[in-house]
Amino acid sequence: MKTMLQDLRYAFRQFIKMPGFSLTAIVSLALGIGATTAVFSVVYAILMDPYPYKSPDRMIHMQLPSPSGDQRGFGVTATQWQELRKSPVVEDTFLEDDWSLTVTGSDLPEDVQGVYLSSNGFNFLGVPAAVGRGLQPSDAIDGQDPQPVVVLSYKFWQRHFNSDPTVIGKTMQLVRKNYTIVGVAGSRFTWGDGDVYLPLKITQDQVKSFYAGIRLKPGISHAQADAALQPLIEQFAKDTPKHFPPDHLRLHVVGLNEDFIKQLGGTLYLLFGAVALLLMIGCGNVSILLLARATARQHEFAVRSAIGATRIRIIRQLLTEALLLSFTGAGLGLLLAYKTIAVIVSNLPEFSFPHEAAIQINLPVLAFSIAVALGTGVLFGLWPAWQLSRPEVNQVMQSSTRKTTSGVSGRRTHNILIAGQIALTMLMLAGAGAAIEGFLHVVNTPLGYDPHNIMSVGIPIHDGTYKTWAERAAYFEQLHDKAAEVPGISMVAISSNATPPSNGFTTKFEIIGKPAAQDQSFRFNMVSKEYFPALRIPLLQGRVWDRADEHRGAAVMVINQTLARRYFPDGDAVGHSIKVPQVVAQPPYLLTAPGGEGGLLIIGVMADKLDDGLSKPIVPEVFVPYTIAMGMYTQILVRSEVPPLTLLHAIRAKVNTVDHDQQTNGDVRDLEHWITRTPEWARGQLVSWLFGAFAALALALAAVGLYSVVSYTVAQRTNEFGIRIALGAQRGHVLGIVFSSTVVSVGGGVLAGLVLTVALNKVMASWSAESSRDPLLLFAATCLLSLVATLACAIPAWRAAEVNPMTAIRYE
Repeated sequence: MKTMLQDLRYAFRQFIKMPGFSLTAIVSLALGIGATTAVFSVVYAILMDPYPYKSPDRMIHMQLPSPSGDQRGFGVTATQWQELRKSPVVEDTFLEDDWSLTVTGSDLPEDVQGVYLSSNGFNFLGVPAAVGRGLQPSDAIDGQDPQPVVVLSYKFWQRHFNSDPTVIGKTMQLVRKNYTIVGVAGSRFTWGDGDVYLPLKITQDQVKSFYAGIRLKPGISHAQADAALQPLIEQFAKDTPKHFPPDHLRLHVVGLNEDFIKQLGGTLYLLFGAVALLLMIGCGNVSILLLARATARQHEFAVRSAIGATRIRIIRQLLTEALLLSFTGAGLGLLLAYKTIAVIVSNLPEFSFPHEAAIQINLPVLAFSIAVALGTGVLFGLWPAWQLSRPEVNQVMQSSTRKTTSGVSGRRTHNILIAGQIALTMLMLAGAGAAIEGFLHVVNTPLGYDPHNIMSVGIPIHDGTYKTWAERAAYFEQLHDKAAEVPGISMVAISSNATPPSNGFTTKFEIIGKPAAQDQSFRFNMVSKEYFPALRIPLLQGRVWDRADEHRGAAVMVINQTLARRYFPDGDAVGHSIKVPQVVAQPPYLLTAPGGEGGLLIIGVMADKLDDGLSKPIVPEVFVPYTIAMGMYTQILVRSEVPPLTLLHAIRAKVNTVDHDQQTNGDVRDLEHWITRTPEWARGQLVSWLFGAFAALALALAAVGLYSVVSYTVAQRTNEFGIRIALGAQRGHVLGIVFSSTVVSVGGGVLAGLVLTVALNKVMASWSAESSRDPLLLFAATCLLSLVATLACAIPAWRAAEVNPMTAIRYE
C-alpha cells in the first residue's frame, strides 16, 4: 500500500509538471468515456432493464400479423378473458381499457388519461405503490359496479397535487363523479401512460372488448404459446367476428419490449458502436502521448533500472500513471454523461421506447463506467509500459538528451496508432454523412399539404354520451361551428382520424363490378368538406361533398391519386362504387350512417399527400363524410392567421360552451410539430446530430493525435533540421520532410477507413436509407479528413522550418 501511494504521488507530480500533456490526455478520455457512458445508459435502460414489473421477460402481447408484415392487436371480451385464464400456458392475465377522462369542478375541465384495470391488475404488474396502495380485488368484484376509488400516477401526483403525501383519502372529481384517492403508483409505473388508474367493471357484454395482458408460465416459449392459444383465438373470432379481421388469424405473441427493440434497438446499438470508436480514438491519443512522454523519460528509466528497479516496478509505475489519467477522465466523463443523457432523451422518438425506462446514471451504469476506465487505462498504458520497462542502460546513458532521429520501433508504433485513428475517424465521418444525408431526405420530402399555421385539437367523447347517430352528428357539427367563431381563425375542419402525415385506418375494400384482388386495402379517413381547403390539397377530378351530404351521412367518397392510378388506370374512377365491409356499426362506440351498406360512390379525386409516414411511399386512401362513421373521438383542424397555439385557450372555452364537461386533449400540437415528432423524423434527427457530434469529436481527437506525433517527431529531429538548414536547406524542403513523414500513416488510414466503410455498408444502412458507399459522400469525407490532417501537421512543420541552426546545435 505504501509503494502504491508513492506511485500515485509521483504520478501526480509528473502531471503537474506537464499540464498540457495531462489536460490533453484527460480531455481525450473524458470525451470518450462520457459519450460511451451516456449511450450505454440509454441502451441499458431501454433494451436491458426497461420494466419494473414482475417477471417482464414472461409478459407478452398477442398480435395477428397481416401478409404485409403489420402487427395488428385485438381485444377480447370479459368472457373470453376468463377462458384465457384457464389456458395451460398462461400463469396470469389481466384486462385493461383506456379512456380520456375529465377532472371537473374547475373553470375549465382538465383532460386526463384514465386507465381501467381489472381488479388483479396491480397484483399482476407487481410494482409497490409509492404512497398508499394500488387497486385490489375488493375494488372490483365481477358483475358489480366497482368501488369509486382511484390511484394517481406518480407524475400526475407531482403535477396536480405538488407531491402532497396527505392526498390519500381525499376526493377528486372525474366527469362529475367523486372518487376517493387510495394511492400513488410507483415512479416507474406508467402502464398505458395513465394519469389515473381505476377499477374496471367486468360484465358479460359481448360488444366491448379489452386489451389482455398475459404472463406465461415459466419455461413456456413463444412458439409454444402460439400453438396453445391459436385454437382459443379462432373460437373467439367465431364468437365475436367484429373484433377480429376476417382472415389472417394466425396468432403471434411477442415479448413486452420486442416492438420497441425493432423500432429503436438497431439505432441505439449503432450509436453505441460510434461512441466505442470514439473511445478507441481517445485511447489511441493517450497512447501516443504516453509513448512520446515515456521516450523522453528514457534516462529516468535507465537510472532507475541501474540502481535496482525491476521491470515489474517500472511497469507498475507507468500503469499507475495511466490509470490515474483514466479514472480522472472517467470522473469528468460522468459529468459530461449527465448532460449528454438529457440531450439524447429529449431527442428520442416519443413512442419508440417504454416510458417505464429509467434513463439515468445508476449502479449498473456506474459499474460500467468504472470498468471502462480500468480497461482503457490498461489498454493505453500497458503497451508504452512494456516497451519502456527494459531500457538499454548503456546506450541510453551514453546518448544525448535528444536523438537525431527517432527509433524505428517508435516510428512504427506511432504510424500504426495514427493510421488506426484516421481509419476509425473515416468510418465515423462516412457514417455521420450518410445519417445526415438520410435525415435531410426526410426533411425535404414533399408533403402534399400545407402544415403551416394549422393545428389539430383532439376531442374525446365521454362514455355514455351522445349514444345515437343523430345526437353525435349534431354534437360534432356544434363543436365545428363554435370553434369557427374564435377571432383569428380562417377555417375549421373535422378530421376524426385523418391528420397527416400518417393517417386513417387500414381496411379492405371491394370495387363493385370488378373482381377483388388479394390483400386489396386502403386508408379510410372520416373528414368534413373543409378538410381539403384547410390543408390546401387540390381537387383533380369531380367534386367534394357539401354540408347537406354530411347532414344525411351520404354514401360518397373522394379518393387519392394513387388509388385512382392503381385501380382505375383509364381515369374513370368517378362514378364507380366501393364497398367497405369492415366498417360496421358497434353502438355506442362506433355509430354508422344508414344506407352505406350498398357501397360508397366515388365523386372526386384529390392530389396525393403523405399518408403512411415520412419515409414510406404513399398508399391508396379514401375520404368520406365524417358522419358516415363516428367513434368516441374526433379532431378539429384549425387554420389561423396567427400562430394557432395562441388560440388554444379560446377554442377550449368555445368547446366548453357546447358541453360544460367536454375537454380537449392535453397534448395539442400544430401540424409542423406533428411532423417533427414522427418516428422517422425524431430517429433521423437523433442519429444525425449525435453521430455528427461524435464524428466531429473523433476528427478533433485524431487531429490532436496527429499533431502530437508530428510535434514529437520535430522535437526529436531538431538537431537534424538545424544541420540541414545550416548546410543550405530551404524552408520548403524542411516542410516537405515533415509532411512526408505523415503521408504513409494518414494515407494508409484513409484507405483502411474507405475499405471499412464499404465493407460495413449493410450495417450502416440499417439506420440510414442513404448508402455510405455514395462516391460524393466518401470523397467529401476524404477531403475533410485530409484537410484536417494537413492543418494538424502544419504548425509543427512550420516550427521545424523556423529552427535556428546555432540554437539547435548549441542545445545538443
